[in-house]
Amino acid sequence: MKIGLPKALLYYRYGVLWETFFRELGFDVEVSANTSKEMLDMGTKTTLDENCLPLKIFMGHVQSLIGKCDRILVPRFSRVSKAEEYCVRFWGLPDIVQNTFSDAPMISYNLDLGWRGNEAAAFIKMGRALGKEKSVSFQAYCAGCRAQQQQDQELLRVQSMQMRTSGKKILIASQPYLIHDAYMGTQLQKMIVKQGVIPLFSDRCNRRLCRALSKEISSGLYWSLNKEMIGAIELCKNQVDGVILLTAFPCGSDALVNELVLRRVRDVPMIQILLDEHTAPAGLETRIESFTDILTKRRPYA
Repeated sequence: MKIGLPKALLYYRYGVLWETFFRELGFDVEVSANTSKEMLDMGTKTTLDENCLPLKIFMGHVQSLIGKCDRILVPRFSRVSKAEEYCVRFWGLPDIVQNTFSDAPMISYNLDLGWRGNEAAAFIKMGRALGKEKSVSFQAYCAGCRAQQQQDQELLRVQSMQMRTSGKKILIASQPYLIHDAYMGTQLQKMIVKQGVIPLFSDRCNRRLCRALSKEISSGLYWSLNKEMIGAIELCKNQVDGVILLTAFPCGSDALVNELVLRRVRDVPMIQILLDEHTAPAGLETRIESFTDILTKRRPYA
């Protein structure tokens, strides 16, 4: 049996966990290709116009796996605690996929830790649906958690080293599925590097510390990924030369949170960049060049 993983949305947070879990169960795993304009166009044709850019991309990834895999993983993420939750699109993701692609052979699990939820139990239930015993699924889940933790720690270590190097640095504060997507975030990173600046990433900071520091900017924020993002700004603002608030149209949570950050964080230069399916690389590069020029004039010898 082959399990398909769409390389979009929370794949950039849990991809290693998922790949390890399914491989430990003895399944083949196929990860969809990097996001391209063609894949975005496929997703755009199957979703409503008001859906956000990352969701359109996700749907393109799902469509690219149909017919190639026996099952496609489409998880449902709701709460990480009673006081924190994900965007509502993550709550309804399996329903959106099932109602869009009736022929999609979907497998899912539900992450809801707010009301006596248990992640291990969710994976065990998914393993049972694939014909695996409880003990086997639990061992596969533990192996996946260890692998994911090792990768997260390595990325944190590498970024900590970059933070201590000399040279100008810009923190890209955004959702992980924007920062690291080949179509949305990677081209932005290349533009920053081209200007001789080191890009750093909000999702590669100490997450527990970031969640605590987020209260310095907003004590009432309850979107989990946004809490980590603004906490990373608070953590890094005295160690970087500038911050890019990267968001995708029309993300409601990012729009609110970015406006909050722009109003309350005054001690580091910031620019907000909004991406949609019509964003042109030339215009994006011009904005990056202008921002880095401002940082150079502000700290010419940094």
